[in-house]
Amino acid sequence: MPYPTDRERDRPWVIRTYAGHSSAERSNELYRRNLAKGQTGLSVAFDLPTQTGYDPDHELATGEVGKVGVPVSHIGDMRRLFDGIPMAEANTSMTINAPAMWLLALYVAVAEEQAAREAPHAVRARLAGTTQNDIVKEYLSRGTYVFPPAPSMRLITDMIAWSVANIPKWNPINICSYHLQEAGATPPQELAYALSTAIAVLDAVRDSGQVPQEKFGDVVARISFFVNAGLRFVEEMCKMRALAQLWDEITKERYGVKDPKQRRLRYGVQVNSLGLTEAQPENNVQRIVLEMLAVTLSRDARARAIQLPAWNEALGLPRPWDQQWALRMQQVLAYETDLLEYEDLFDGSRVVEAKVAELVAGAGAEIDRVQEIGGAVAAVESGYMKGQLVSSLAERRRRMESGEAVVVGVNRFDTTEPSPLQVEGAAAIETVDPATEAAAVAAIRAWRGSRDATAVESALAELRDAAKTDTNLMDISIACAKAGVTTGEWAGVLREVFGEFRAPTGVSAAIPTGEASTEIRAVRQRVQATGEEIGSRLRMLVGKPGLDGHSNGAEQVAVRARDVGFEVVYQGIRLTPAQIVAAAVQEDVHVVGLSVLSGSHLEVVPAVVEGLRAAGVDDVPVVVGGIIPPDDAAVLRERGVAAVFTPKDYQLTAMMDEIVTLIRTVHQLGD
Repeated sequence: MPYPTDRERDRPWVIRTYAGHSSAERSNELYRRNLAKGQTGLSVAFDLPTQTGYDPDHELATGEVGKVGVPVSHIGDMRRLFDGIPMAEANTSMTINAPAMWLLALYVAVAEEQAAREAPHAVRARLAGTTQNDIVKEYLSRGTYVFPPAPSMRLITDMIAWSVANIPKWNPINICSYHLQEAGATPPQELAYALSTAIAVLDAVRDSGQVPQEKFGDVVARISFFVNAGLRFVEEMCKMRALAQLWDEITKERYGVKDPKQRRLRYGVQVNSLGLTEAQPENNVQRIVLEMLAVTLSRDARARAIQLPAWNEALGLPRPWDQQWALRMQQVLAYETDLLEYEDLFDGSRVVEAKVAELVAGAGAEIDRVQEIGGAVAAVESGYMKGQLVSSLAERRRRMESGEAVVVGVNRFDTTEPSPLQVEGAAAIETVDPATEAAAVAAIRAWRGSRDATAVESALAELRDAAKTDTNLMDISIACAKAGVTTGEWAGVLREVFGEFRAPTGVSAAIPTGEASTEIRAVRQRVQATGEEIGSRLRMLVGKPGLDGHSNGAEQVAVRARDVGFEVVYQGIRLTPAQIVAAAVQEDVHVVGLSVLSGSHLEVVPAVVEGLRAAGVDDVPVVVGGIIPPDDAAVLRERGVAAVFTPKDYQLTAMMDEIVTLIRTVHQLGD
């Protein structure tokens, strides 16, 4: 169905919903159903084991298989995921970062199988889509990194160089400011850190010598961005215009790209998911619509692809009907309204021009600071960018808690009628059958037993040897895919060669906020008094069990616990329950706080509780926070969890006060 005009830039953007869960078969059914409803592209959500390079039977994968996306462990899974979907005709976005090369290798291998009568180079030339592949923001926000920064940048460089030469319609990297906003970035920080990452990537590709200078414009032309659209409509729209202006300047002045078409900003959008509220979730519908408008109304900075969350994502995994609602929002805007028929509606606006200039100046100054440090990679390794984000998010939370920043239905206008969308007995969210994980574990073991073991070992040996050199690893990864290598095996070999990495948490660098707050002073006095009565300073362990890397909430809890006087033990993300128990015992903590947003809470949280009891630690209450449905919260309490906090519990100081009360109760201290 065409746009109202013929211009290429005015055709409908790629309309997607971010989807995938349980298994390749279930996700394939969902994709085909969404395509039949008018979705024009696919956005594949992979589960956390896949995103972090583990097979379903790895210890860290426990409770995570199929929860936040689809598990893809080998070429057989990729075949099933795209069964009946012509990959050479599709436009596919894959949200994958550390193992991006591997998932692209699987995608290319299956696409060639589907079109076996065509020459491989002809099939590759038709492939269109995007791999996210921005590892810098993983260190800062989302946490699905695997390898240290230098080898991670090597994988990105290899993939970009190979893609430009072999799959010219593919975006081999999606510089991703989306998660920076969720981690606390102000608009200038969001622009600056995303563009600093782009500079680091382009410098690495240029310096690798894999792309001739005359072809470097092709590299720039295939760089895309993935941006967050929040609720401050004017500021968000101006942010997109500022991004387009800065990108044009950087690619022209720093890299000498002369063709304006190659310098054009190409970006896709997922509107703000973590800004959706658990309280009065029906309000999320208008939030999503407003955020969508911010990235479509300005034609000169219009998104090329949009994916919308569902209204109930703050409650759990959306159902197909909820995803359909999000899809229809885009279709109504694209096909029923006249909002896209005109020249840019904001050209000549002095308000818009002033705001864009302000954002450009602020972002430019921060880019300069990052470059003075040594660039994006150095700013990650030093903890500079992470510390800035944690501080910014702490200030954002302070404004929400104080009421300066109004969140309708949460800190103001919170009286409500019962929602017919959540009537008792209605399944308000999709749930993943617990048998899914057991089936995936059995399937991966069967796969390993059915393949040619000699071919697998030979392919892995070639990968291992090549990783020790500067050989481009893309073709070797495709050969591994065709041999039947698994995701865990591919990543395992590279872990051997490259090592692993634990990014700075940013908690120690965060600037305290609200020190004069009456509430904070009162809780600090309770913390101090309780410590004196027990005989030692109160200590809290904040833990992230499993593979959930969204650490923003855990970091803010750790910062607030520190601000009210706790000694805080926070070791970052991706810990096994056994590691958390060992740390709690070794540090002799008085409370353990766990954060889980991935849906694995029923598996990993009881494992920590049981581990503490087995270690003889009966006087340490365990509290948990995350996206936890009420029924699951009841189960956790039955299994020994002292308190459950969800996003509606936004007052962190009140949370700290409740935790002090739990400690006093366990130690039989009076009020």
